[in-house]
Amino acid sequence: MRQVLIYKGEDGFWVVECPSLPGCITQGATKEEAIANAKEAIQLYVETLKESGHPVPDDTADALLITV
Repeated sequence: MRQVLIYKGEDGFWVVECPSLPGCITQGATKEEAIANAKEAIQLYVETLKESGHPVPDDTADALLITV
């Protein structure tokens, strides 16, 4: 399991970032498509790390909402 951030980009596409996997960012025309793309991107990212002998970072992100 990985925590992700999802938000609407300037171009109207939904953007998904996985903070525990640097550079693991994807998008989709709909929120559902973006989430599906994120699942695939995370899976491929982790597989690539393992295949190349690199450690897979733990997901240590902690979500927090603040009021400003």
